[in-house]
Formats: sequence, C-alpha cells, structure tokens
Amino acid sequence: MGSYEYRHYPYSRPAELDGGCGRRPVVIVGAGMAGPTLALALAKRGVPSVVLDEDDTVSLGSRSICQAKHSLEIWDRFGVASRMVEKGITWEQGELYLRDKPVFRFNLQPEPGHKFPAFVNLQQYYVEEYLYDRCLSEPLAELRLRNKVVAVTPGDEGVAVEVETPDGRYTLQAEWLVACDGVRSTVRHLLDLPYPGEVFHDRFLIADIRLLSELPKERRFWFYPPFHPTNSVLLHRQADNVLRVDFQLGPDADPEEEKKPENIDRRLRQMFGPEARWEHEWTSVYTFTCRMMERFVHDRVIFAGDAAHVVSPFGARGGNGAIADVDNLAWKLAMVLGKAAPASLLDSYCSERRAAARENILNSTRSTDFITPKFPASRAFRDATLALARDFPFARALINSGRLSVPTSQAGSPLDTPDGDTDWARGPAPGQAMLDAPMGRDGGPWLIDRLGRDFTVLAFADQDTPLANLPPGATGVCIVGDGLARQRYDARPGTTYLIRPDRYVAARWRRFDAAAIGAAIRRATGNG
Repeated sequence: MGSYEYRHYPYSRPAELDGGCGRRPVVIVGAGMAGPTLALALAKRGVPSVVLDEDDTVSLGSRSICQAKHSLEIWDRFGVASRMVEKGITWEQGELYLRDKPVFRFNLQPEPGHKFPAFVNLQQYYVEEYLYDRCLSEPLAELRLRNKVVAVTPGDEGVAVEVETPDGRYTLQAEWLVACDGVRSTVRHLLDLPYPGEVFHDRFLIADIRLLSELPKERRFWFYPPFHPTNSVLLHRQADNVLRVDFQLGPDADPEEEKKPENIDRRLRQMFGPEARWEHEWTSVYTFTCRMMERFVHDRVIFAGDAAHVVSPFGARGGNGAIADVDNLAWKLAMVLGKAAPASLLDSYCSERRAAARENILNSTRSTDFITPKFPASRAFRDATLALARDFPFARALINSGRLSVPTSQAGSPLDTPDGDTDWARGPAPGQAMLDAPMGRDGGPWLIDRLGRDFTVLAFADQDTPLANLPPGATGVCIVGDGLARQRYDARPGTTYLIRPDRYVAARWRRFDAAAIGAAIRRATGNG
C-alpha cells in the first residue's frame, strides 16, 4: 500500500487478567466500521462499551469506499464526518457508457440544500482510522485490539465472552453482546447459527492504482468497452489520487492468474493507453453472496452489519447498511439498559433492519442480474435496453448499474404512528428518514444540527413560538418561514413532525398536539 501508511495501534494488558471487574453493559465484537460507530453512538448516550478485535490495525485495502450522505450525517454526531469529507472525493455525477460512447449522465443529489453531499469516496482504512482515533479519545468507548473472541456462552442475564490475548485468556461478562465481526462472523459460528442466502459465481477483479495523470472525478461505468469488450468495467476515484477499477471477469476466470501484476497491467494498459503510468496499491478478485440471518437478535446476542446480512457490492449498500444498523440499535439498546424501555424494544431492531436488509438485497440483486445476466433472454433484454437508452429516456430508467445507497424505508414499523391526516402531498412519512434543509435564507445552519439526542419535535409556524408540554427528553424545534424545510416537509402553520433518535420520522400531524406527541413517543419506545 504505497499511499497509506498502516500503523499498529497499541495493545494494553486487560485489567481482567489481574482480577479487574469483568462485567460490562455492552461488549462489541469487531472493529471495522460498524463496531466503533456503535461504541461512539452508545457513548453519546452515556453507555460504556468495550470493542474487541483480533487485529491491531485497520482493514487491508480500500474495500468499502462509497460513504453515503446518511452515514456521514451519523458520523457527524461524533465529530468525524468533516474529516472524511475533507480527505475524500466528493462526487454527485455519474456517467454510463456503451462501448466507447456515453449513454447518459446522472446526478445523485439533484436538489441543493444539504449539509453533506450524496457520496464521498473514501477508502475504508481511512474511515476506520478516524473512528479509532475518536474512540481512543472517548472514555466510554474502550477499544481493545489483539483481543480475539474464542468462546461465547449466553445466559439469562447476560453473555460470557472468553477472550484470548498475547498475555493469556480472560472472561468478560456482558449484559449485551453485539457481533459486528463481518461476513465470517466468529460469534455466529461459535453459536452455530445459520446464514442462508445465494452465492453468485461471477468473478470481479479490483485494481486500486495511483494513476500518474489527470483523474476523472465522477463515477464511470462501461458495458462492453473496447478495452474489455466481453464484460463491464466500473471506475471510481478515491483519496490520494487512487483509482478503483473493477473488471467483470466471468465465472470461469482463474483468480490467481488474474491477480498477477502482468495480467493486471495488460488490462490497465488497454484501458488507459500506452503513455499512462501508474503504481499498484491493492488487488483482489472476489465473488459475492447475498445472505441474511433469520433473526438478528438471539436473546442477549445481537448481530449487525455483514455479520447479520451481506449484499453484492453494487450500490454501496453493505457498509452504509451496517452503519444504519448500529444507528438503529444504539438508542434502543441505551434505553433498555437505562430501564426507559422494555427489552422487547430490541425486537423492532430485528424487524426494521431485516426489512432494510431485504430492500438492500433486492436492489443489489436486481443490479447483479442486469450487470451479469444469467440467461440468454435477460442478456437480450439488457443489450436492447442499452441500445435504446441514448435516444429514449424510458430505456435509461431500466438500466441498473447499481442503484446507489439511500436510507431504506421501514414503513409499517410497530414503533411508528400511522398518518391520521390524509392530505399529505409529499414530505417524509412515518418510517422514512428525515430530510435535511438549511435553516437560513443563505444556507445553513442545518436542520440536522438542531436535532436533540433523543426525540425531536419539528413544529412549523408563522412566528417563533416556544413548544409547551413536550415530554421529558424531547427537543422542540420551531421552524418559521417558507424556506426549503417547509417545502420538503409539505408544511403549513401547525404541521408537526416527531423525529426518532435515529433521524427517522415516527409520526406527523397537521396540528401541534402535545398529548398525541406523548402517545407517539410511548409507542416508539415500546411503552405504548
């Protein structure tokens, strides 16, 4: 890895090896992107946790590179998103080609007025580095590296976790154990839990290179390009002038042959021309699966991210889905630990995030079927669609080179209060993510920065009015004027929204009603 200098984070002898207290409210296994994010989200709510990982450095290779707006909004609460945006490559435009001709361009965030862009391309090792640094400065988020989980024993009141370190083994007693340890989850294997799904046999080559010339900023996707005429190619620019190039190889490709530098260079030479120069960063040949556990909550053991579900890489739904998982889980787990909600509230984590995983798997599978058609009829459909797309807008809508990650809908969640009013023309309904908007005429401050830690009541009015009789812990935000927020929320004076701690809409009304707000909060916390 020429552009990134890996550092080994310090190992400290665990206190439990010397007789220290071993019972913790939350133990998190896995220090990828999801585990540290969960630890920081819990710390924001005053809940201490321990993050265990058998390694002592960040992920090898760029891996998850497309960090979506919703994930950036979550990380912004811990003060790390601005660092990611500054380091990463902000992009909103994409371009699709058929052979060597552009078919159309698209904009991922066509409307202005959001604090964060639709996507920032930033290698996973940087994301993890920034999360690690924040954890190391947060007393309630203890990061223990070179601590390998070797046994998990669930009980009625908690979970015993046996951990192996360079200094020997010790046992942690956890009230709750959260497995964020990836697609090959040690915790899932130790508990012998099934992980059903579908395996896709097509192979893809990732070549991360530093191209020593001018770099494109937008996402580019080719079908049947002259430099790779039998399949597709995807290109993304990353930080440090690194390019990610994905070559579709087909199911019969030999991974070891394809990873040889001379074969990679041959493909790159055909793509970039005889004068181009580059340096190799990282190479991988992969196949992928779509899998999902039947339940994400098993008594006191909870699964999140790739440990619970995994999708194909098309659409950047894996890493961003994992961040949404732990954001959904953190506030619920904190309320259960604080005796503010029953443990049954965590059933909604399972139902909501399984629904989100199904949505992500459906979208990524559709992308996979379009990019790698399995039957002659589907390939004929794909090729006809591409041929028509340059001239006919209806065909462009049928092209699926990866429907990129957006917040999933969780309509019908038992936590949300259905609309009682029927005159909503637009605006986020219960079960949908809230929308950001500038609060001033000339841009920010931003609506997402006005939200409280727990529930937030957005009330639209003609003049700034204190919101009376709000339930304890709820933050009130009065929105005055006819700006973008009013448009995006289909608001008029009296319109009121209840926003959950994970920034999803729990309820909305056409008039402010403190009693209705209280009832909706009780329902959203499992107390209704």
